[in-house]
Amino acid sequence: MASLLITADRMIMTPAGSPTRVVSPGYVRAVDGVITEAGEGRPDEAPDVHLPDGLLAPGLVDLQVNGFYGHDMVDADEAAWHTVVSRLPETGVTAFLPTFITAPVETQAAALRRTRDLLPGLPAGTRVLGVHLEGPFLSEKRKGAHNPGHLTDPAPDAIATLLETGLVKLVTLAPERDGALEAIRTLTGAGVLVSVGHSDATAARTRAAADAGARMVTHIFNAQSGVHHRDPGVAVQALIDDRLSPGLILDLHHVSAEVAQLVFRAAPGRVVLVTDAASAAGMPPGTYDLGGEPITMPEQGPPLRADGTIAGSGLRLDEAVGNAIGLGLDPAAAVDAATRVPADLIGRPDLGRIAPGAAADLVWLGPDHRARTTWSGGQKLYGGGS
Repeated sequence: MASLLITADRMIMTPAGSPTRVVSPGYVRAVDGVITEAGEGRPDEAPDVHLPDGLLAPGLVDLQVNGFYGHDMVDADEAAWHTVVSRLPETGVTAFLPTFITAPVETQAAALRRTRDLLPGLPAGTRVLGVHLEGPFLSEKRKGAHNPGHLTDPAPDAIATLLETGLVKLVTLAPERDGALEAIRTLTGAGVLVSVGHSDATAARTRAAADAGARMVTHIFNAQSGVHHRDPGVAVQALIDDRLSPGLILDLHHVSAEVAQLVFRAAPGRVVLVTDAASAAGMPPGTYDLGGEPITMPEQGPPLRADGTIAGSGLRLDEAVGNAIGLGLDPAAAVDAATRVPADLIGRPDLGRIAPGAAADLVWLGPDHRARTTWSGGQKLYGGGS
């Protein structure tokens, strides 16, 4: 049996039935890729790896990755997929949802089939948990960087076509579109997480979406109706509805530090940190691709369309965790927002936690909160240990 014992001066732990917390010191033991023991203090025997500083955390889980390292996921070839899954561990991410943005339904269906066929040949790396479809069932008024010519209503035949491969795990849609509430019920019944996003819906319509089964809001405050004292929108319902988990792009460009603090205070334990990374992420300034359209990565800030519209981000998820801690959030809560909360949302309670029975997906975050070493199923994918 393959075993691994790691000790850490500080470690995130999620005891059964208890909140996630930081223990100091702590240890985790894994056998054949599964955590068998996690506890406070020091084990009796010498560890395989000791982490003298920083923080041992569960592997990070990103539900919104449009691309990375120069590759857009929707049209990436097999070599590009190899690059992305092999290199995402550098950012501490051990599981993700590649995200396909708005395109004609048949184009998305073809991309899903192509993805299904290449997944078995991918090398060891970040786990692909399924696919996030961000569109085409979005609002023209809140399209953001999406091509308005491809936006459409979620007709039953379109939903059926997209569900054929079984790869779709998350769909972002605007609940004010015709047929949206029925689509939410169909998707939820098929085990798909539905997120309200790119939407001009009222708070009441967003509440109706939650009644129908929606459980998330895509990148809160971006490309959605917001906070108005007489005309509340999607963002208000995301903050006050305990059924909804607001996704947050915490690069401090998409949402200001003060508003990010508001989100965490209004929705404690529900916030999901996402990158919304575009192909420009991890790359130098230049021109890249998002959904077949050019985007420009500047020296500072997120990538942009030619008209100045923000087009995804260049954010790393470990950086987002560090930004949350920098805003004063408790480290356990910051890590939870990038691990346990997203894993639970997509029905993967075996991920996103350091607890017996969970996969041994782990990341050593240095004092700067950047990934130093990443393990998946107990196997080192990136970095070194001491």
